[in-house]
Amino acid sequence: MSKFIIRRLLTAIPTLLVISFVVFAILELSPADPVGNLPLTIPPEVRAQIREKMGADDPFMVKYVKWVNQFMINEPLNILEETTGISIGNSEERLRYISWQTRSPIIDLVIQRLPQTLWVVGTSYLLAILIAVPIGVISAYKQYSIFDQVGTFLAMIGFSVPTFFTGLLFIIIFSVNLKWFPSVYDTTHKVSISDIDSVIFQLRQMFMPTAVLALFFTAQMSRFTRSSMLENLNQDYVRTARSKGLSEKYVVLKHVLRNSLIPVVTLIALGIPGIFQGAIITEQIFRVNGLGQLLIIAIQGGDLPTVQTLTFIFAVLIVFGNIAADIAYAILDPRVVYN
Repeated sequence: MSKFIIRRLLTAIPTLLVISFVVFAILELSPADPVGNLPLTIPPEVRAQIREKMGADDPFMVKYVKWVNQFMINEPLNILEETTGISIGNSEERLRYISWQTRSPIIDLVIQRLPQTLWVVGTSYLLAILIAVPIGVISAYKQYSIFDQVGTFLAMIGFSVPTFFTGLLFIIIFSVNLKWFPSVYDTTHKVSISDIDSVIFQLRQMFMPTAVLALFFTAQMSRFTRSSMLENLNQDYVRTARSKGLSEKYVVLKHVLRNSLIPVVTLIALGIPGIFQGAIITEQIFRVNGLGQLLIIAIQGGDLPTVQTLTFIFAVLIVFGNIAADIAYAILDPRVVYN
């Protein structure tokens, strides 16, 4: 297993390089201008100097090599220095990838906004997994029962209704009419475990955006789990296990569920990048100052470096999600052996 993981990690390096080139090349074709948002009173010669200083007029390959060097080498070194406190090389002269809008390092913006996204998106995805898998298992075991029909109906609603409509509906019901939860997420709020009021306020403001995303993810994963369970419930090994006198609970949880989780794990692992992308609209609705809102602001402002960085981060999550899914296969199914 360890050799397989090392081999997959090494294979991921050229894969990420190809993806980075494609992402950089596609976005480089956009008409974004680093001086487009500057005041019109700035003379053309000053604008030209600014473009030259930012390297906007460099050849394509020069800009790409600089981007790869700054994003894959310089920024990890900066993060390592900040984490360990150990100075590595000449950090003061180390180039950093700068946002055109804020003129600040993009990685610093990502680190600053990542906790807000993880609070909402991470919680909703974990909650969706904990709810969707039991619902899918029970719906498959009690096929065509009232529980299955109600679960199917709610799953169809959750999967069909877009998140922006669900978000607005939640705001109208729980914030405007009932006044239970705040409609705007306060990103400046600091949570302290010793302060119960701060924890309660954080949970209240997290409820609506978390519930909106969890409803959508739960609907998708519960139906996928149900289909996988139904496929395995009629297999020969299930009838053999029952004929041996094993309890029904043991057969369902130990044999059927374990084999059914293999495709579900794929959906969960590959859905991790999607939760960040799917949260873009939700973060806009509830004013969550996370990565989704950062991407929207960068697109609207023509901040090409920020868009390139966030897009590539999503691609990195997809690659490592595939590796995590392969590792989970071997854990769930002993028949899968990696050499």
